Order: sequence, then structure tokens, then C-alpha cells
Amino acid sequence: MSNPFDNYADSPTAPALNCFDIVPDDAADLSRVTKAIYVGEEGDVVLRSALGDSDVTFRNLPAGYILDVRVLAVRATGTTASSLVGLA
Repeated sequence: MSNPFDNYADSPTAPALNCFDIVPDDAADLSRVTKAIYVGEEGDVVLRSALGDSDVTFRNLPAGYILDVRVLAVRATGTTASSLVGLA
């Protein structure tokens, strides 16, 4: 299939080229750093940003929200939101 966007450079503000399910884990990093995370079901998300030194909690995110953060890891402890999708 022809991709009309092949000649354009990817950037942090460009739409995601890859999407993947996120399973929160207290020990493991994600398979790749995200551009953003789609929150399928409301709740809190505990994450480590790509350049962060510690975890932070984003509270009370609504279902359908796009969390516009480059994320290295999503932690199981404290994360109550579900159906998370990484956008990379």
C-alpha cells in the first residue's frame, strides 16, 4: 500500500505512527516511549515521563482523554484508569 506521508519527517506533534496496549507494571518500562496515552476508562495514571526522575500521578482523567506526555513507564500501583493505549 502506498503511504502518502512517507516523505514527511516524524515529530512529537505529528499523529502517532504506532499504537499499542499499555499494561501498567511497577517494574518494567514500556516497549517504547509514547507521544501520548489514550485513556479508555476514567481514573488515575501513575507514570514516569521520558526524562523524569520520579513517578507522577495524573488524577481523575476522564474516559476518552488523550494525555499528551512522553511516557517511559506506567505503574500498576496507583493507576486506576484502564484500557490505556500508547500512541507513539
